[in-house]
Amino acid sequence: MLSATNSVRQAALALIVAAAGLQVIPACADDGFPFGLEMTLDVAPQPGSKRLPTLEIGDSGEATLDLWCKAGKGQFSVAGNTVIFVAAPLQDRACPPARAQADDELVAVLSEAATWKRQGDFVSFIGTRSLRFRLNTN
Repeated sequence: MLSATNSVRQAALALIVAAAGLQVIPACADDGFPFGLEMTLDVAPQPGSKRLPTLEIGDSGEATLDLWCKAGKGQFSVAGNTVIFVAAPLQDRACPPARAQADDELVAVLSEAATWKRQGDFVSFIGTRSLRFRLNTN
């Protein structure tokens, strides 16, 4: 499993580097992508917690993740409706195994996303599974 995950990450990173060389992925190329905004995963809280995962994407695509239990950084690259997310290692905080596993699964699904779409205050990342986030507009 780890070698497959590493292979996917290496392939995504190679694609980012190649595309950057061709200058097809400037971070601000698509006005609809929520650069510079924070968003919250559109799910119910886990039992015993009010916390919901958040994702903040900077103007250059740098991302900060604050999940159910873990936290970390990553990088988004966008061209049209295509998206690539590469996560850096997450900080492993002391937490229940179920929450740690949910965090790992969330990052894996986000890393597998190939496209995105925005509908009002909602942004969806679509791959083998979809994740829907609500923009924090308050």
